[in-house]
Amino acid sequence: MANPAKRQLGATEHTDTDASTPAPGDSYVQSFARGLQVIRSFSAQAPQQTLTEVAARSGLSRAGARRILLTLQTLGYVSSDGRLFKLTPRILDLGFAYLSSMPMWNLAEPEMQALAARVGESCSAAMLDGADIVYVLRVPTHKIMSISLGVGSRLPAHCTSLGRMLLAGLNDDEALNLLHASDRPALTRHTVTEPNELLARVRLARKQGWCLVNQELEEGLISLAAPLTDRSGRTVAALNISGQANRTPAKQMQETMLPALLEAAATISRLLAAKQTT
Repeated sequence: MANPAKRQLGATEHTDTDASTPAPGDSYVQSFARGLQVIRSFSAQAPQQTLTEVAARSGLSRAGARRILLTLQTLGYVSSDGRLFKLTPRILDLGFAYLSSMPMWNLAEPEMQALAARVGESCSAAMLDGADIVYVLRVPTHKIMSISLGVGSRLPAHCTSLGRMLLAGLNDDEALNLLHASDRPALTRHTVTEPNELLARVRLARKQGWCLVNQELEEGLISLAAPLTDRSGRTVAALNISGQANRTPAKQMQETMLPALLEAAATISRLLAAKQTT
C-alpha cells in the first residue's frame, strides 16, 4: 500500500527498468525524463539530499544523477554546499508557467478569497492527474490538516471531495478504471476503498452536482466540493471548502456553506465560459 503522505508530497520513485517507460526515440527524450525524476525526488520530506539519496529516490545511477544535478545547478534550479543538494526558488518558474498560462486561476482567485471570507473556512481548487488531485490554488484560513497543503500538493482522489467531484466529470468506465488501477489506502476508519462503492459515491456527486466527504482523508476533516466547468459544460477542475468536524459538523456545513460554495463555483464557471468566447 502506498504511503499517502509520500504521494502528497510528490516524492515519486522511478526505475530505469520500469516496463511502462517508453523507449528512447524521436518522441521520447530519456535524459529530459530523468531530469524530471531528479526534480521530483525533492519534497517536504526530503528538501535536501546527498547524491546517493537523489540517485536512490529517482531510480538512477549515481553517475546519471550527478550529471543531471550538475546541469540543474548550472541552470540555477539546484544549489549545493558540496555535499547536500536542494532546489532553488527558480524551480517555481516551472509551476508558475503553467498557472500563468491558465487564465481561469486569475478569474478564480478573487471568488475563492470571497468564499473563504464568507464561510470562514479554507478554500481550494484542484485538477485531476491520474488517480491523484493536484492543488492549483488555495486560500487557507485555518490549519485544518496535520500535513501542509499548497499549490502543487497531491492527494489521492478516492477519499477527497475534490477527487470524487473530478472523477464525476468522467464517465463511469473511466472513473472505475482509474479506481481499480490506483492504490486506495484506508487513511481513517471512515475511508471508503472498495471501487464499486466509490463509483456509487462518484455517481451521487455527479447527480447532485456537489460532494461531501466526512473524515475519510483525516479524522475530524470534512470537505465539500463542486465542479468548475468550461463553456461546453465539461468539468475542468473542482472547488472545495474544508473545515473541522468539532467546529462545524457535516450536516451544519452542508446546510450553511453548500449554497455559498455552489454560488462561487457557478460564478467561476461563468467567468471561464465568458473568457473562452473572447
